Amino acid sequence: ADLHNHTRLSDGRGDPAATFQALRAAGLDVAAITDHARWASVLFGVTDAPGAIGIDRHAWARTRELADQADDPGTFVALAGFEWSHGLHGHMNVWGSERYTDALRTFGPRMRTFWRWLEGPGEDGLASFNHPGKAGPRRFGRFHHRPAMTRRLVGMEIFNKVHDFLFQGTDGRAASPLLECLDAGWRAGLLGVTDEHGADWGVPDGKGRAGLWVHELTRAGVWEALLARRVFASRVKGLRLDAACAGVRMGGTVPLGRARTVRVDVDLDRGAAWWGRRLNVQVLRPGATPGGARLPALAAAVEVTLPSPEEPVVSFEVDLDPADGPWLVLRVSDPSSPADPRAAGPWAELGYAVAYASPFWLEVR
Repeated sequence: ADLHNHTRLSDGRGDPAATFQALRAAGLDVAAITDHARWASVLFGVTDAPGAIGIDRHAWARTRELADQADDPGTFVALAGFEWSHGLHGHMNVWGSERYTDALRTFGPRMRTFWRWLEGPGEDGLASFNHPGKAGPRRFGRFHHRPAMTRRLVGMEIFNKVHDFLFQGTDGRAASPLLECLDAGWRAGLLGVTDEHGADWGVPDGKGRAGLWVHELTRAGVWEALLARRVFASRVKGLRLDAACAGVRMGGTVPLGRARTVRVDVDLDRGAAWWGRRLNVQVLRPGATPGGARLPALAAAVEVTLPSPEEPVVSFEVDLDPADGPWLVLRVSDPSSPADPRAAGPWAELGYAVAYASPFWLEVR
């Protein structure tokens, strides 16, 4: 899936009428158009807004029309969305809503005006935090938690274009967005997106994309998977990841009893070319990695060899202390490829991140 794409309805370069066809031809099963919603309401709907200031009501209607035309249940799911784009707070995708707004209509020194719009009638649409810390220094009000939106805030972009947002700002004074988001109380799945502004949607290698485990390839099936957080982030085409902790699938709640040692199962597949490939699976937990940078604690870093279909999936045990915090995240990296330039200490030795599983949540029983 690729849930973040732009066209010339806002600041992209491609024809919106060609977008879904191109994404489908590139091998995507699920795709969304999410053009920027910035300040088009300054024109008060008198004329079509110039793309540079984002979509207006006419462009929003066009986006929904194109998605409805391209949607092909069972084969290809097309979603209409928009990217609420605020220069201070950040950018957020909203998918599947009947309504739309822009940053001018829901402007304020805090995010509460936009949150109230999202919390409006009918639980209208699902949302995500986009490229956290890249656009908007306030980082969504430091990810201030809104309990009414916990269920429908389904994602945070951990891969956007070619970038790993685990490290965003950590070479300065900021904490990792992953820490800020999950520690604030959000139950966000982890997404990869291309954030494409050109006209080669779905084609370039190395850009983020998401994997969804769906029961049916329909809009309802995609919605159910996003709400369940059965989603992973990747920036390798064709890489599939599934994971379980104590038998609970990613995105779920893991019950912990007296035994705090749990089994982690990781199923990675990219076909025969990757059988026998050596990777590293990390278990990320709340806390901090020693050395100053505000990154998650590394509870484990396990070298693995990708099995063939006839071999058991990767499996290992990890000790969990609920006192350390209520979540864990699995990250997969390739030690043979260079790490992010901002990575230091043990992170630098782990190499290039290729995938993240959505968080698991711990519950003591």
